[in-house]
Amino acid sequence: MATDKKFILELPLKVVLTEDGASNFISHNKKLLRFKLADNVEEYGISLNKFSPQSIQSMILVDYISKIEISMSEFVSSRQEVMDLSKVIVFSILYKQFDREVYQALIQCECVRKHNRANPTHLIDERTQMSERQLRTILSNKENIIQTTRRQILEPVWKSVMGNEEFSSEEKNIYLLMSEKFMNRLGLMNWYIITLFAKNEGANEMYIAIRNILSQYMEKSKVAEYISVMVMELALNNENTNIRKEAKQMYHGIKDIDALIYDPEVRAKIVQELQRKHELVFLSWKLGGGSTSIGKQGRLAITLYNKDDEFQEVKENIETAKSSNTAKKTLIDFYRDLPEGQEGTDLGLYYLSYLDDACKKVNVKFESLVNQFSASELTVINLNFNF
Repeated sequence: MATDKKFILELPLKVVLTEDGASNFISHNKKLLRFKLADNVEEYGISLNKFSPQSIQSMILVDYISKIEISMSEFVSSRQEVMDLSKVIVFSILYKQFDREVYQALIQCECVRKHNRANPTHLIDERTQMSERQLRTILSNKENIIQTTRRQILEPVWKSVMGNEEFSSEEKNIYLLMSEKFMNRLGLMNWYIITLFAKNEGANEMYIAIRNILSQYMEKSKVAEYISVMVMELALNNENTNIRKEAKQMYHGIKDIDALIYDPEVRAKIVQELQRKHELVFLSWKLGGGSTSIGKQGRLAITLYNKDDEFQEVKENIETAKSSNTAKKTLIDFYRDLPEGQEGTDLGLYYLSYLDDACKKVNVKFESLVNQFSASELTVINLNFNF
C-alpha cells in the first residue's frame, strides 16, 4: 500500500467541493476559487500544489469533495504521486462504503431489533440521526470497551491471515495493517451501537457480521493498485499522443518520430513547447454522490481528457450533431485500434484485463468507454466503478 510512503505529494490539484465542503470552508473564512474544468464547466473549490494524502482522505470521508482534477503536459516525472493520489481516493471510497455496510448489518442484528421493540421512541435504524458532538460525548468514557471489542473483532481475522499458507510474509503484513486501517475508520455511529450492545448476549452476532464485511473489503482493496496503474498507463498514452503530434510539427520530414521522442533531450524540448501552447492531459476523479445520494455513494468516475484548443468546438459539434465524427467504444477496442508500434499498447491491454478480472472477483462493477473525436485526435476516456 503506497499511500503512506510520502507524507506530502506535489501535484497541481483542483478540488471541487460539495455543498457541505464549501459551507465548511466559508465558515472558516477560507476564500473559494472559481475555476474552469476540462469539460469547460465552472465550479467552486480550492487549488493545492502541495498536500498530504491524509488531508485529502479526511475531506473525502466527511463528504467535502465531489471532484479532483489535475492537468499536466507530462506525467512521467510525477508517476508515483499520481498513483499514490489515485490509491488514496479509491481507499477513501472503500472506507466509506465499509462503514456504511457495517451500519446496515448492525441494525439488522437481533440485539438491535430487540432494543427497537422495547424502545419504540428511541429506534436505531436507517433514519437515526445523532450529531458528531453528541456521539463523541457518549463515547468519551467508553475507550476501554472500544479497545476491547475492536480486539475481539480483529483477533480471528488476524489468526486467519497468519494461518493462510498461500500468503507471503509481506502479504500477511499488508492484510494485518489493512484490517486495522478499516477498523480505525469505522464511524462514531457504528461504535455507539457496538458499545451499546457489547455486553449483550447478541454481541457475537454483531462481531461476526463486521468480520464478514471486513474480509470482503480487504479483498476489494486489491483493486486500488490496479486502478492506479491503469490510470497512469492511460495518462502516459495521452501524453505520448500529444508529444508525437507536436514532434511531427517541430521536426518536419523526419521519418522515425518514435526514436526522436524517446531521446530525453528532444522529449524535454517538445514537452516545453506543449507547456507553452498549454496543451494538456486532464485527469479527473468524480466521487459518487454525497451522503444524500442514496445508492450512488460507492461510485467513482475517472475521466481522462486529451485536450487542445479545439476541444470546446468539438464538444459542441458532438452535442449538436452527435456526428459520425465521434466513435464510442470500449477501452479494449481503443487499445486494439491504436497505431502499430505505439508504445505500451500491449501493456495497456494487459493491465486492463487484470483490472477487469480483479473487479469481477470482488464484485466491483467496472465499465470503460472511450469517445474519440477523429478530426482533432482527441480522446475522452471514462472509467466507471461502483464499489
